[in-house]
Amino acid sequence: MESKPHYIGHRKRLRNRFMQQGIESLHDYEVIEILLTFAIPQRDVKETAKDLLKKFGSLKGIFEADEEELKTIRYVKDKTVELIRFIREVSVLYMKQKSMEVPVDFSNERLIKYCIEKIGSKTDEEFRVVYLDSKYSIIDDDVVSEGTLDKTTVYPRKVMEHALKNKAYALVFTHNHPNQNVQPSEQDITLTKSLILAAKSVGISVFDHLIVSKNSHFSFREEGLI
Repeated sequence: MESKPHYIGHRKRLRNRFMQQGIESLHDYEVIEILLTFAIPQRDVKETAKDLLKKFGSLKGIFEADEEELKTIRYVKDKTVELIRFIREVSVLYMKQKSMEVPVDFSNERLIKYCIEKIGSKTDEEFRVVYLDSKYSIIDDDVVSEGTLDKTTVYPRKVMEHALKNKAYALVFTHNHPNQNVQPSEQDITLTKSLILAAKSVGISVFDHLIVSKNSHFSFREEGLI
């Protein structure tokens, strides 16, 4: 009788350890190995997992890597890339829904994390507005402008039209700096002042403006600029 490939028992042991002891019980390459088994069920993927770690440095590096670069690793094809993208975007959706459970002023750290995960790694600037209700819980968020590497154009009137449509009580503005320097430019400061005035004119308050990159943020509220 033909025996099963050796890796079948190995991956079952890994999954059992994860289910019983949690992800902290696994080495980084084992976490990636389990992930790969969902996209590559018929191969031993331990070495592929180690190759991914060697090339991209960490699980975070793998999830932020260029999709074509990922496919330079042996056995990593479209299905694996699709799985990685799906998990990344599901985690962002999860953070958004978790943020909706608690008022922002009691979960500002969660809001910051959500904004970083949403747009911190984008290679072009993107300006988003997060709409809050009277309890400072998130109603929704929306892209109001997408730009180039270092610039995006935002029209206060358009932002307020969206805010009124969403029946927002307060707003959080967020945009990314692809160059990783989250300090606000003069343009950022001027735009924020314009948006605050526009919001005030229609009876809406501004809770914060967050500038984010892959690993950091700048809060206008924390710095006393709002």
